[in-house]
Amino acid sequence: MLREIVLNLLHNLGGRAEVDRYLREYTGAGRYAVVKVGGGLIADDLEELASALVFMHHVGLTPVVVHGGGPQLTEELAASGVETTFVDGLRVTTPEVLAAAQRVFQRVGAQLADAIDGRGVRARPLPTGVFEAIPTTRSELGHVGEVSGVLTEAITRASERGQLPILSPVGTTADGKLLNINADTATRALALALNATKVIYLTPTGGILDPDGAIIPAVNCSEDLPGMLESGLVSGGMARKLVEIRDLLGELDEHASVSITSPAKIARELFTHRGSGTLVRRGRPIRAQTGLGDLDRERVTALLEQSFGRRLDPTYLDTLQEAKVYVGGDYAAIAILKQRGPGWYLDKLGLSERAQGIGLGASLWNRIRRDHPALYWRSRSANEANKWYLGRADGMQRAGEWIVFWYGLDNDRGKIEACVQDALSLGHSFGALIAPDGDASIAEPKGGTANSNKAKETADVG
Repeated sequence: MLREIVLNLLHNLGGRAEVDRYLREYTGAGRYAVVKVGGGLIADDLEELASALVFMHHVGLTPVVVHGGGPQLTEELAASGVETTFVDGLRVTTPEVLAAAQRVFQRVGAQLADAIDGRGVRARPLPTGVFEAIPTTRSELGHVGEVSGVLTEAITRASERGQLPILSPVGTTADGKLLNINADTATRALALALNATKVIYLTPTGGILDPDGAIIPAVNCSEDLPGMLESGLVSGGMARKLVEIRDLLGELDEHASVSITSPAKIARELFTHRGSGTLVRRGRPIRAQTGLGDLDRERVTALLEQSFGRRLDPTYLDTLQEAKVYVGGDYAAIAILKQRGPGWYLDKLGLSERAQGIGLGASLWNRIRRDHPALYWRSRSANEANKWYLGRADGMQRAGEWIVFWYGLDNDRGKIEACVQDALSLGHSFGALIAPDGDASIAEPKGGTANSNKAKETADVG
């Protein structure tokens, strides 16, 4: 009954189709979500954190938690009068520091477990016995280890009993000595050992931030990351984190993903297309070319018709000889731009459900922005994708059944008016609605817009 309540709440948060899609992707027997939690969150946001983990458990995500304890360890050492030093930003683990770390990790793990237990889910702290370790080659760091193996039996047993495993970043050598392990390193090793379908970093910032402090919603490592690093859009710790995530995804299943979000936003990030955090995928490069070239015309037509929910004019593809065509993934997303009198016009933007689920739409849009500093386009006024467009446009103007959007026109009223009038002058390239059984329908929905389910699931440029 509790699971049904949670699922009903989820369906109210996002569309039923998108929520169910993510449930199919992330949940099921043998699928794990590895969750990294910093000590700061446990100290400052324990109630929200515990609720988020319990929520994940109830929807069947099978979370396995790796926690840190940096702030608590710093306080413990100060209270004990133990001097601590750092090398290249890394804490030197002396015998005294290691003993304090063990106490802190046991206390922090128990604290999180108690908060989870108090919400009706049994937690299983595993302070040691999971990570096998060897001493780091950097002897100046002291009793620090690198993960040499992961023993998953205790995790599997706990999950089968409906318990939520909570792991401390402590490794054990072959001769029984304990070593301190970086929590991010432990998270990576655990994700690989469990072949996790989802890795989640819960942070106070709620995502990867750009230089202005805004959350970057999605990163396609193949398409976006090189440019982000080169331009300085991400740098320092943020850049290192993304590079580490890219390397991790390179070793997991192609469909695995990483989310960086906050406990309060985890449901929206995991189960809605718009998300609330940063979604990182291995991704594939976006192909850009002039004209259709050797693209599969049938697959292009199928993608556009699926995205818009209407039959495409059979002559439309013949008008694209000079158009700029972008295709993302295996025909999962497409953008078609035409050079017109006032400038570049976004003629079509089609996203499959799969493209939205993997953040490909955001990557495609980023590529378009890089290639085209100014752009205008139109969308039907009742299209729910207009909220998405509004967040990416400099301005918009309503005109009957259409809204015209633009960016990069420098607030030049003459340019804007020319673009608006040009967009409104264009004819239609789609015809009858496609009924659920795949046949064309001549029925027009109220307001003359694309059918509502498709409007929710696609960026509709007509």
